[in-house]
Amino acid sequence: MGQQQLLLIILGVIVVGIAVAVGVTMFNDSAVSANRDAVTNDLINFASRAQQYYRRPKALGGGGGSFVGILGMQQLTKTNVATYSNGNGTYGATAGTATTVQITGTGTETGNDGILPVSVQMDVWADSAKVVVATIN
Repeated sequence: MGQQQLLLIILGVIVVGIAVAVGVTMFNDSAVSANRDAVTNDLINFASRAQQYYRRPKALGGGGGSFVGILGMQQLTKTNVATYSNGNGTYGATAGTATTVQITGTGTETGNDGILPVSVQMDVWADSAKVVVATIN
């Protein structure tokens, strides 16, 4: 009877260990996915602000039909910074051209590859925006 109880205890420890390992993996995947979604949501917000800048007349501090003048995140966050950070990640924008501006976001979570952080890149035009790179890392 002692050997049977010992075998059941060992089997129970193995099952619990496997359950814990699966739970940790699922939690980590969920955190990475949530961070990627939050960074993408922030980029959509910044894309909307970039389109507002595009439509606003130059006399009112806008681009007057151009993205030229968007330097870093200054016009998108109404601050005097080239990059912007919040709890979701760090964001930057390339200098805008007449027709487009590119905004990038780097998340706070390490991606699925275990090395690089979550990264999302978005192109913004006057009437649309598109996620062009959402690395799966």
